[in-house]
Amino acid sequence: MLEPSHEKGQAVDVIVLGGGLMGTSAAFFLARRGIAVTLVDPNAIGAGATTASFGNIRRTGRFLPQLPLAHRSRALWAQTETLLGRDVEFRATGHVRLIFDAQSHADMRHFADAAAPWGLTLEELDATELRRRFPGLGAQAIGASFSPQDGSANPRLVAPAFADAAARLGAHILPHTKVEAIARTDAGFAVQTSRGGLESAILLNCAGAWGKAIAAQFGEDVPLTMHGPQMGVTEPLPHRILPVVGMWSQDIGAYLRQVERGNVVFGGGVTRTPVDPLTGHAKADPRLLAQQLKTIVRLVPALRDVAVIRQWSGCEGYVADDLPIMGASGTTPGLFHAFGFCGHGFQLGPGVGDAMAELIATGTCDTPLAPFDIKRFAA
Repeated sequence: MLEPSHEKGQAVDVIVLGGGLMGTSAAFFLARRGIAVTLVDPNAIGAGATTASFGNIRRTGRFLPQLPLAHRSRALWAQTETLLGRDVEFRATGHVRLIFDAQSHADMRHFADAAAPWGLTLEELDATELRRRFPGLGAQAIGASFSPQDGSANPRLVAPAFADAAARLGAHILPHTKVEAIARTDAGFAVQTSRGGLESAILLNCAGAWGKAIAAQFGEDVPLTMHGPQMGVTEPLPHRILPVVGMWSQDIGAYLRQVERGNVVFGGGVTRTPVDPLTGHAKADPRLLAQQLKTIVRLVPALRDVAVIRQWSGCEGYVADDLPIMGASGTTPGLFHAFGFCGHGFQLGPGVGDAMAELIATGTCDTPLAPFDIKRFAA
């Protein structure tokens, strides 16, 4: 069990690498337990995949053993304004997933039946009920699933909010700080940064797509590749779409939501773009926009004549089995990982931070993490 530190200086209990949602929430929950923590990120806080995220708080369609973590996180999303002292625009508007064909209808029912014992109940809507409750959605849809307690939050606000709240609890937040070297020591880890050296007993790797390189330094190879989503946003429109909208599909499903200011944020519908691992710079491909919009318009036909005002992307890490890396290192005592969330980590963020803080502080975690153990890739 890790005891809180009462020493001052460059030595801390935990160094967190990565200032996205996973890293900042972990820093917050560690600090909340009275543990001395320093977070390091080479860029602005939340400037990576978190900011590029759609902001979807979705449990529908998840890998079933991931649902306990998703439930833990959903409970924390409801507390974010109280915990952080700031509104990060979490709204439980519900999540509608439209169905356009018989196979997708069967997939939805299979998932709903399988998810119920895991604590997730989906409402099934036929075409008539869909149009009555959500007019304007999916003119050709034959039905939908509805998860009323899910919704969205603002990805541009949440990581800075967790970082600021962690700082108020005593955490040291170091943005724009490059990690130059990491070494194993008798006492734990020595991390040399552009601002000087840090030492800790525990190192938490929340470096997103760059988590693979950190794990590799300790003899752990993860089959992870870097890709970027194709995101876009429309001009402001009268607010008509309350829930987050997605689709059941054998292909690449599209999704959208309308923010309170009226703009419609959308993504999916096309393949993700590859990212150069040397630069980590993800760029939207404007050539894919027309194809993407054909799928978006299936969700909300009224968007057919709306102007798209901006596109963007962000570097995300995708593990070969589409599951994240979470838990203790398989090679190095004191090293922990939480990275590679494969483009569906936003909803999990607060739960990941809380679970990792519990694991680091106590040596155990009430939420099952075994499916995400890095040792599954050990030779």
